[in-house]
Formats: sequence, C-alpha cells, structure tokens
Amino acid sequence: MAEIGKDVQKAAALLREGKLVAIPTDTVYGLAGNAFDIAAIEQIYEVKGRPKSKAFIAQTNSVEKIKTFVKDFPANAEKLANKYWPGALTLILDANDKIPVEMLANGVTVGVRICNHALTLELLSLLDFPVALPSANLHTQPSPVTAQEVDAQLGDRIDYILDGDECHIGFESTIVGFNDQKPLILRQGAIAEEDILATLAS
Repeated sequence: MAEIGKDVQKAAALLREGKLVAIPTDTVYGLAGNAFDIAAIEQIYEVKGRPKSKAFIAQTNSVEKIKTFVKDFPANAEKLANKYWPGALTLILDANDKIPVEMLANGVTVGVRICNHALTLELLSLLDFPVALPSANLHTQPSPVTAQEVDAQLGDRIDYILDGDECHIGFESTIVGFNDQKPLILRQGAIAEEDILATLAS
C-alpha cells in the first residue's frame, strides 16, 4: 500500500523526480505526474491501465502558468476562467510544443483546469510545471473521493497519496471546448451547461 500523508513538500519532491503522486481536487482524487515529462506520462497510462487514445488534463495553480503552454487563451475562455476557477471547469485549448504529444493522445489540444482545493493549490504553487491529472483509479473503475479509496485501487503502484480529506463534489469537472469562440460542452459535469452559456451571454 502507498504512504498516505499531508506532506506537500514531499509530494512536490516526488513529482520533481518524475514519480507519481495521487492528489485531491474539489471533484475527485487525481493521479499526478509532470505534464512535461514523457516518462511520467507513460507511467500514468501504465498504472491506470488507460488506453493511449485518451488524453490527459493538465492542472496548475494560475492562468499565467497555463498561458505558457497553450497557443492562445481566447476571450470566452478567459470569461469562464474568471467565473469558475478555481473550480470544476476544464477548458480545451490549443497546446504549444511544451506539451508532449503523449499528453494529447496525438491530438493538438490540451484540457486545462485550476481545481478548488487548498492543499493541491499549495502543492502546484511549488512546481514550475503543470501536472497531468486523470482520476486516480484503474481504468473503468469508480473515481475515488478519499485517500483510502485511492489506496484500495492504486496503493501497490504509486509511492504517495496526498490526503486532502474527502472531495466535496465527488464527480468530474465540466469540459468546455471552443469552435471559433463558440462554446462546446464536451462533458457535462459539476457545472451545468446552462450556467456556462449564461456566463458567456452576460
């Protein structure tokens, strides 16, 4: 079983070394690895048993950091980010060449998010790279909302689980893409489609 604790510095050190760490978000626990590190990305696919046709979301703690690894941050994306970040919103934007193609499942876009969880925001503030952060479960299994649920699924495959107590939302973020500034709801999650559209219309 993995070590479970609240040591943000330890989690940051492991991530800098290319290791994987399960971390809490406002929605579910995620399996974090350096999003700029191909070996770490490959390790996430292996640990989860996830098909390589499924891309990963990149998370960090500020819009300024996100702008360093995307080609553009359109006005509608900025509007949604101002309203819902930190929170359960993922935006699909064009990735620049800092993001390895392995993160993108050979596509050209990357999902980006800033979650609303104080412990994880503290951790991400210590890193000079975003983390790939799919849910911390085995592929097709339920997404975990406690450190103990992560341990039950992945505890023999990872080094550390950052314990941020139970995730208060308990299911995934809403994913929004853009086609010429027009929003596309790609996954309905914690934020309702009507709220997204109302924000953009205001």
